Formats: sequence, C-alpha cells, structure tokens
Amino acid sequence: MNAVKAKKLVLVAAAGFFMYSSALAQEVLYPFSSKGKYGFINKAGKVVVQPVYNYADHFSEDMAVVKKAGKKGYIDKSGKLVIDAIYEEANGFKEGLSCVKKDGRWFYIDKTGKTIIEAPKCDFAYNFSDELARLQIGMKLGYMDKSGKIVIEPKYDAAYDFNDDLARVKPQMKGKWGFIDKKGNLVIPAQFDDCFDFSEGLANVRKGEESTGKWGFIDKSGKFVIEPKFDRAWGFSNGLALVRAGDFKTGKFGYIDKTGKTVIEPQYDGAFNFKDGLASVLQGDVKSGKWGYIDKTGKQVINRQFDYHVDFRYGLAGVRMGGLKSGRSAYIDKKGNYIWQEE
Repeated sequence: MNAVKAKKLVLVAAAGFFMYSSALAQEVLYPFSSKGKYGFINKAGKVVVQPVYNYADHFSEDMAVVKKAGKKGYIDKSGKLVIDAIYEEANGFKEGLSCVKKDGRWFYIDKTGKTIIEAPKCDFAYNFSDELARLQIGMKLGYMDKSGKIVIEPKYDAAYDFNDDLARVKPQMKGKWGFIDKKGNLVIPAQFDDCFDFSEGLANVRKGEESTGKWGFIDKSGKFVIEPKFDRAWGFSNGLALVRAGDFKTGKFGYIDKTGKTVIEPQYDGAFNFKDGLASVLQGDVKSGKWGYIDKTGKQVINRQFDYHVDFRYGLAGVRMGGLKSGRSAYIDKKGNYIWQEE
C-alpha cells in the first residue's frame, strides 16, 4: 500500500469516528431502572448503557450524574465513567460547569473533572444560571460570579436562581417577594405574597393570602399583563399556562394563553404544564384516577390509563401502571406506543 492510499484510509477512518462520535453526542438517552439498578435507553427503547448504577439522572450537556457505592460521578453517552464517583453531592452540568460537594466543601468542575472554582465557605451552593451561582451562607443567600467572587452579598432570607436576567428574592422571611437584577438592584419592588421565576417573559405572582389571594402574571417591568384573578397559576410553558379555578381540594384545572384568555376550560382534577406540545391531565380522585395526555387544543391524544407519569422529554414520557411496589414502569411516545417496558 502506498503512502497516498494509507493517508486516505486514515482520513476515512477519522471521518467515520467523528461522525459516530457526533451522532452519539446528539442522541437522546433516557434513564431506566431494572431490579434496583439504573441504566439508559435510546429513543428506540434499546438499552445503550447497562443498568449497573444505584441511581442515574437525565443527561445534561452530554453528561449524566450516576451514583455508585454511595458516591456520585458522571458518565458520557457511551456509558463510560468519565468523572469518578467521588462526590457526596453532584448536579447536572449547566453553562459548562457543575456544582459538586466533596469532603464537606463545594466546588465547580468542568467536564474533565477539573476544579475550576472553589466556592467560598458556605452551607449550600447551586449551579450557575445566567452566569451567576446562588450560595447559602448561614441563613442568608447571595450570588457569586464565575471568578469565584461574591457579587451580590448574602442578605436574603429566601432567593432563587436567575432566569431571564432576574431572580426572585425575599429580603425578610415574613416580608414580600420581589425581583433583583444581576447587580443586586431591586428592580421589581418586594410586593408579592408569592411568586415564581420568569418563564417565556412572564412571571406568575400572587397578591393576598395563600387560601384567598389571587394569581396573575407580570412582565419584566413589574407591570401586570394578566390581572390577578386565578385561584392558582403556574408559569408559561409551550405558550400556555396552567391555572386552577377553585380551592386545592375541589378546584378544576385548565389553561390560558398570554393574553389571559382561557383556551382549555378548567375541567381536570389534576394537570401539569405542557412539555413537547403535550400535557398530562387527570380526571377523578388522585389516588384512584388515571392520567393521560392532551394536546394544546385540549384534545385527548393519549387515553387516561397511567397511575404515575412524567412530562414528555424529547419525544418520550415515563409512565407507570400500578402501584410503586407492584406496578411497572415504561416509556411511551407521543402516540401512546410503548417504546420500553420494565420486565
């Protein structure tokens, strides 16, 4: 074989390996359990990572947290343990870093396992979100940047991650909720009795007591774009928001659009947000009723037949038929076909 042919063969082999690696990275994998151990299947239901772990989470940025011998580490999509299971706590990767805890200290590692940031001494640390990470020092919460510098002093009794460049905070535990920007300025005054993160440009907030107050939606200026009139409201997802008419025990669930218009009448005894264009809904008692899935027009596309469920994620949803001890788990596609079932 001459040098030119050999070089061509090497290039072809390298190209083939690159295409395989690229396809593997793009493949969506789903955790499953079998006989108390966790592994992963692909979208066709084929087992691609054997169930050998005590716990496994969904992949995030092509890495998944797994638990082995009481410690947590990370695997890639080939199933290789690329970061040893040496951590007491570990989170999914976000913005290229993951927050982990080892020997009582919190660190931020990259995808090789290298420590990039050592968090200041704190009780809890959280993943970066919008370039800032939340820290709890004693009973107060603040934020750190990616240089490891605390940029918003821990002074809040309650605080959550940044989303859409704003974070919800409660300066005093018995006080109200407001929103700060990434410089720590209170840009939406603390005036809400409860609130959640911004999602799709709006945040669901409550005015009044938990049992009698009403929920509405504000924009990033703090202005109500949907007046507080709902007994309960959740954040927007897939362009619709879940709302409840009535109290916790007897109320019914439906969906509104971003103008506040009801697009699916409150009629369900249980419901969750839309994900991947479908939402899980329940009619009947929570203990004895069954869950199914509707589309954004309210059409029942997968009949109510499941005792437990999770949202759709990249085309598949985890479901369970029967109780937690005696039932069996499965993954279904958007047509309700079983892709994988527990043996």
